[in-house]
Amino acid sequence: MYKTSEIVAQYGITESRLKEYIIKQNIPVVNEEEISKKYFQTILSFIENTEDRIEKRLKKAEATFKYNSDKNKVSIYQDDAISFLKKLPSNSVDVIATDPAYSGMNDKLKLGKGRIVGKYADKGKENGKWFGEFEDSEENYNEFLSECRRVLKKSTGHIYIMFDSYSLLSLGNVVRSHFDVKNLITWDKVNIGMGHYFRRRHEYIIFATNGNTRKIRNRKFPDVWRFKRIHSSKYPTQKPVEVFQAMLHASTEENFTVCDPFLGSASSAIAAIKNNCNYIGCDISDKSIEISNSRISEFLETGKDNIQTKSMAVDDKIFWE
Repeated sequence: MYKTSEIVAQYGITESRLKEYIIKQNIPVVNEEEISKKYFQTILSFIENTEDRIEKRLKKAEATFKYNSDKNKVSIYQDDAISFLKKLPSNSVDVIATDPAYSGMNDKLKLGKGRIVGKYADKGKENGKWFGEFEDSEENYNEFLSECRRVLKKSTGHIYIMFDSYSLLSLGNVVRSHFDVKNLITWDKVNIGMGHYFRRRHEYIIFATNGNTRKIRNRKFPDVWRFKRIHSSKYPTQKPVEVFQAMLHASTEENFTVCDPFLGSASSAIAAIKNNCNYIGCDISDKSIEISNSRISEFLETGKDNIQTKSMAVDDKIFWE
């Protein structure tokens, strides 16, 4: 049995709207507020199609950036990823596309004078560590994935999580205990990168669903994506918009809600806007919020991307023809 008070608290729907739906649909209520599992599935479908649940739940947390138009609702917040996800209603997001700030490779594989991606001083709020709020221990990662699963809609939920080679080996298997893993995608960066033994030219993306059977847009998409890396980026580990655009083009429909708990440079936000989706993201870093505010605002106003001025796609016809 499901209590109406618990449904209101967990799913971010108002008590009045829920009661109105129950009465309208003649759903039987036991002991004044209990609903059977059979009827809860009907209610869940109604909840998933109820607008503004995220905004109402987050109204006490001030958005750093908020833009609403006929086409897009875009909001970003400054917060720790797990803390942010816990504030979202259950079953409120259609797609999560994210690039977590993994600490593992940088902690373990120190090369030369710096770490894998340069120096991290002054890039965050906690002890000068850019990713100090997300230590990728298995315990922490399980909590992160549990929250991702909770906020993803049961009917439409798709998730894309980016991995470097070290994090894939150490944490990739954990994803299978929370989601139905469908594919391991290789992002070929085309231009070769750094490496102590073999030089790196690729990263990975795990694609999974939240227990549903919703398909991607079509079967033509390959599992190797060729998008050039960003050189001389304005933000550490900045990813090409095209990487996120490929994810969202495959998995979203117009007005879907896309979430990225590791906003970074807002590449996922630009991709969401290009796919006519609503977007909500967060990051703990002051620098991330500053860059993202400017980038999203200018793109919405002018259609120009102020930190990625050209496409990084090599064979984008595969995805967008």
